[in-house]
Amino acid sequence: MIPVSPLHKLLRSWGTRTAWEGYACYEGQVDGRACKLVLPDEPDPRQRWAWRAEFFGDFAGVDLELVRRGFVLAYMDVTDHYGCPAAVAHWDVFYRWATGTLGLHPRPALIGLSRGGLMVYNWAACHPDQTGCIYGDAPVMDLRSWPGGKGSAQASPEDWQKCLSAYGLSETEALAYAHNPIDNLAPLAQLRVPIIHVCGMADEAVPVAENTAIAASRYSDLGGEMTVILKGGVGHHPHGLEIPTPVVEFILKHVK
Repeated sequence: MIPVSPLHKLLRSWGTRTAWEGYACYEGQVDGRACKLVLPDEPDPRQRWAWRAEFFGDFAGVDLELVRRGFVLAYMDVTDHYGCPAAVAHWDVFYRWATGTLGLHPRPALIGLSRGGLMVYNWAACHPDQTGCIYGDAPVMDLRSWPGGKGSAQASPEDWQKCLSAYGLSETEALAYAHNPIDNLAPLAQLRVPIIHVCGMADEAVPVAENTAIAASRYSDLGGEMTVILKGGVGHHPHGLEIPTPVVEFILKHVK
């Protein structure tokens, strides 16, 4: 029997109760976007939470273990936004609702898998003081790499056009765009936001050299620290680690 906590009561009046991996999951809308919140059986007294961007439920070893450890797991659907300013604005509304109405911890752990890296980094750069830590899993850090395919990565023409539309940029403007995650690390470094990445060394979709390697080098130069776990011989899939403990312990340590 899942206990009826104050958070359950709040969410019952907000959305529909379903289930995710055996845990109570509430589904509803915030700012016109579909959202999910998964509640632990034994809530953390600090109301800590992890905020997943994109691909809810996929390669969710870290997500599930955090829920087991008492974290709330949250998701707001901003698919096909590629971390654009409009998506950041949607997340702003969700954050105010989650921390205000629901009383969740003011500094969530952000989880950015693949293109979700664009979302978590762009939001975190605007709100470094509200970011507990970042876990990037083969994260996209530069639109020109993916979906643009302007380096060694294979382009995704359909996503590139959707991305240009979301940002309101021409292709020429996108190629000169100076606010990709790799360009916008200073706000995070100034507050020493902890970051961990897990990447496959053979990733051809989101090459390490065009994304995480550049970000890690620049973050270090700015005075920040990024932990990078490289998986030899692994491509873009499968994401995550077979045993997610290193990432989970990193998050538990830094979301205080």
